Amino acid sequence: MLKLNGTLTHFPNPVANSKNVYSDAQRDVISIAKAANAIADIKTWPAYSETPLHSLAAMANDAGLGALWYKDESQRFGLKSFKALGGAYAVACQLQNVLEAQLGKRPSIAELLDGQLKDALSEIVVSCATDGNHGRSVAWGAQMFGCGCVIYIHRDVSEGRKQAMQAFDAEVIRITGNYDESVRQADLDAKANGRIIVSDTSYEGYMEVPKDVALGYTVMLAEIVEQLEGEVPTHVFIQGGVGGLASAVAGYFWDLWGERRPRFVVVEPVEANCLQLSAKAGKPVIVDGDLNTLMAGLACGEVSALAWEILSNGADDFMTLSEEAVAETMRMLATGYKSDPGIEAGESAVPGLAAAVIAAQQVEFSNALNLNVKSKVLVIGTEGATDPELYKQLVG
Repeated sequence: MLKLNGTLTHFPNPVANSKNVYSDAQRDVISIAKAANAIADIKTWPAYSETPLHSLAAMANDAGLGALWYKDESQRFGLKSFKALGGAYAVACQLQNVLEAQLGKRPSIAELLDGQLKDALSEIVVSCATDGNHGRSVAWGAQMFGCGCVIYIHRDVSEGRKQAMQAFDAEVIRITGNYDESVRQADLDAKANGRIIVSDTSYEGYMEVPKDVALGYTVMLAEIVEQLEGEVPTHVFIQGGVGGLASAVAGYFWDLWGERRPRFVVVEPVEANCLQLSAKAGKPVIVDGDLNTLMAGLACGEVSALAWEILSNGADDFMTLSEEAVAETMRMLATGYKSDPGIEAGESAVPGLAAAVIAAQQVEFSNALNLNVKSKVLVIGTEGATDPELYKQLVG
């Protein structure tokens, strides 16, 4: 019998777009057309390969679902996270912008990589704040293309994640505040020192770069569409955070599938549920405090303005997941459930899967979400063991 411990809360979005009209403003954030260049560019990067889409048939059967697909990002570019796509792509775009202004001609990705522009690139410094994975992508992108990099982390980011960024030659600065305070500090210092902020969250006066980050993620989404071989999920359970990934997934699939789009369910930690609270308030809401959660990549208290442009009416449901479900789900994936494959999944990779399985087996939630034996559920395993020591503690 498949059973996961953990409790859920559920808030159905009262303004979810029942007419499935994807607006021009939403399409300006993410669209199939805008994604095409990002997909083409990233597929030319050294060591690109698509990541697997696993069918968890045994788990689906025991949870009472028709299908359960798990997109496994645990080995993406060796960085063990889907964020390898977004941060590094946004770094490339910013370098192209700077060099185009200097040279009068926009360099290609190949020209950034082949060493011709080495001296000019070495004078540029990119920067961001991070819980770990986005910063690792930015640092890796900076090293790959040859520019400088300064990363800000908050008090709760593990030493292992800090060292992973330093391994890509980034300068890493730890502050005493939380994630949202590290975002503000990185922005202040970038303005004072002439650095380029490459953030995965948007805020007033800073909207364009996060669009490039989100476009980087579409490589993963295009892979999923090909791997599904014509199938369209009925549900997508996706992790929250600031909303960047969730909005990219919702927007891309909405633009692609229109009226056939899946039901989008956003999952957050109980202590960092800024998206759920924003949906309840009908406007972005800030969650203050320590944002204490094992799901480190989701410990975010402020909604990305661009993400909210899509999620405010593109997400159908907002859920929270209690902490005890996380390690249990990680262990279940690591060993492989019955005939399902073993999968390396970090603590921020599993909330969507855990919420889907728990919801499917509880009448209150299965009825509210229309989950049943005909449901075909997609989840995205966003990371592997990005903190190996913590993974070992949780999984054994």
